[in-house]
Amino acid sequence: MTFEFASIDAFRDMLTNLPQPDADAVALAQARNAQLTKPPAALGRLEDLAIWYAGWRGTDRPQILQPQIIVFAGNHGVTAQGVSAFPAEVTAQMVANFTAGGAAINQLARAAGARLDVHAIDLDTPTADFTTGPAMQSDAFLTALNTGWNAVDPTCDLLVTGEMGIGNTTAAAAIACALFGGVAADWTGRGTGVSDEGLAIKTRVVAAGLAANPDRDPINVLQALGGRELAAIAGAIARARSEMIPVILDGFICTAAASVLEKAAPGALDHAVAGHVSGEIAHGRLLAAIGKQPLLALDMRLGEGSGGALAINVLKSAIACHSGMSTFSEAGVTDAV
Repeated sequence: MTFEFASIDAFRDMLTNLPQPDADAVALAQARNAQLTKPPAALGRLEDLAIWYAGWRGTDRPQILQPQIIVFAGNHGVTAQGVSAFPAEVTAQMVANFTAGGAAINQLARAAGARLDVHAIDLDTPTADFTTGPAMQSDAFLTALNTGWNAVDPTCDLLVTGEMGIGNTTAAAAIACALFGGVAADWTGRGTGVSDEGLAIKTRVVAAGLAANPDRDPINVLQALGGRELAAIAGAIARARSEMIPVILDGFICTAAASVLEKAAPGALDHAVAGHVSGEIAHGRLLAAIGKQPLLALDMRLGEGSGGALAINVLKSAIACHSGMSTFSEAGVTDAV
């Protein structure tokens, strides 16, 4: 069933009443973990991941059977300023590649046993150039939030959100700077691989966008400096929280969109883990700002949800060990004394 937030304020209100993990399931998962046939903490972070996941799924022996990856695509008016090494038409071309199964995310989704959905959002209507004012007006922003919210399958048991949008590392850098402070150069990286000259242009554009949009309310920041795909990511991650579906965050752009939720409502990302730290210069700093330790560090910077998709199998392995291993009593193995 399709649901529509009637207003941006209604979305804000939803963030003030988010569900919390099942404390009983957490306690039972901790007790089970203590009895598994291994020395205490021998599986390191895998143990913490399994207990975290159990709390959100409401059972001490969870499984991951239906992971969903959603790639959102949008176009950015700010690309006219020369902030990317690729032209804006590549967004639509890559969406076609996703649909045909030819992109990296298609292969990684298949390897992870995940469903992949692609949502291209008004590609023929780029957002406005945020150096002259807000990237989105209220109606376009609300539509994008609702698109993300409704893209989540409530029967899935794990969500990864990805993106495609030429120019969106510029938007992500502006959002990160607006939310966490500093100057544009602190957050602006090479994205698709711009030259030194391109990086200087991109940094100036981010600074100009911040100056043109001085409101630092987190939701307003997303509307003013983001894109349709970033807004949709925020909507999808919020929907996952409402359904008690754990989330694996992807790279810099996804994390910037998700950070809006955390700044608007501290704890809003408790159901999310960071899949990886990307090669984009500011991603590690952004993860630190929201208190997320990445599962992987492979110098990836592709986007598309690729790092999050790769981390699905890490989480699956954690759950397989937790739910599938025998306890000492079940295995007839002598416990530690």
